[in-house]
Parts: sequence; structure tokens; C-alpha cells
Amino acid sequence: MPRPKSDFDDLRPLEFREPAEVLDADKLYTIYEVGRLLQGVDPEAELDIETENVLLDWAIPWMMGHSEKFVFAEPETDGEPGYYGLAPGVDADGASEQ
Repeated sequence: MPRPKSDFDDLRPLEFREPAEVLDADKLYTIYEVGRLLQGVDPEAELDIETENVLLDWAIPWMMGHSEKFVFAEPETDGEPGYYGLAPGVDADGASEQ
């Protein structure tokens, strides 16, 4: 249920890091690993499903907002997630060479 802003003492701007600040240019990651890295969590950490879902709620729109900076690799089998990584030419400043 929506709440009035006045109920909260600390309102901060929503800021996300650039993909190159989060991901290694030489690696591909599952969406779950991206969600963990985006929040500063070890990508191999075991998490409960509720926490995993919250991380996905952050990761998916972040990736969609930066979709031009990502590449995608098909999963090895149908039951596994795909892999995402930085597109060629994406640098640590978040710029893409075109």
C-alpha cells in the first residue's frame, strides 16, 4: 500500500553504477550473479529465494536500462539461465565505442 513521503526520514536519489563498474569485461554472468554483484554480494553466495527475488527486481530494470552495453550467450541446457556480459568496447566510464 502506498505511504506518504513524510513517513520517511531518509529519502535518497536512486543511483546505479555503470555496467563496467560492476562486471569484469572478460566474464559472462547469469542474471542471478549480476543481481548479486549489483548489490555488492558475492556472486557465488547461497541466498534464500526471497532475497534472490529482490535482487532480480533491481537487476532486471538496470540491465534493460543499459541493454546496449551487454551481450548475451545462450544457456548450455534448456534448464539453465543465459549469460550476460559487457559488450565489446564498453569501458570503465560506461561509455560504448560506436
